[in-house]
Amino acid sequence: MPLPPPNVSREPLHTRSIRVQSYGREDGLWDIEAELIDYKGYDFPRHNGEIFKAGRHVHHMHLRITIDEAFTIVAAQAVYDAAPYEQCVNIDAAYAGLVGMNLLKGFRHQVKEHFGRTAGCTHMTELCQVLPTAAVQTMAGRRRQKRNSDVRPFQLDGCHALRTDGPVVLEHYPKWYTGDSAEAAAGASSDSPSYSHSS
Repeated sequence: MPLPPPNVSREPLHTRSIRVQSYGREDGLWDIEAELIDYKGYDFPRHNGEIFKAGRHVHHMHLRITIDEAFTIVAAQAVYDAAPYEQCVNIDAAYAGLVGMNLLKGFRHQVKEHFGRTAGCTHMTELCQVLPTAAVQTMAGRRRQKRNSDVRPFQLDGCHALRTDGPVVLEHYPKWYTGDSAEAAAGASSDSPSYSHSS
């Protein structure tokens, strides 16, 4: 469902788009590629007198990481197609420092520590923030193939819909349900297969 139309007239000012694509590699690893684009809806003058035209990319950057099955980054590369200053692109090589970080173990905090303020690029660092959830979606098919019914699914209690005392867990993961009907759910889990949740 789209947002309802606004009830007042307005003009576009700024557009940011983030796109993520993941790939399974023939060597058993996975690539995740993230792209960020910013542009304005109006012309504006720059400090050097140049007129920056509406729609021209102010920021356009790409980040590729390669991960193993444990969600550890084994390779990383950042590149720029557009940035407001020539010096912006000089930080791209620093993002090889993502190697060794694990996307599921304090990743966002580590990124802020390693690439905060003058140690990184604000927008490239922000682009890193989408990687953990994108990686989880990337590996969803593999998790289904390797599912062990005795291991509690990691996504439970990770969001309001998947709280262990809620109706989604009762229906799809009855073995792990902790609500008022936990005893009934435990009985149901022995008769019904558990279903995956891909969001």
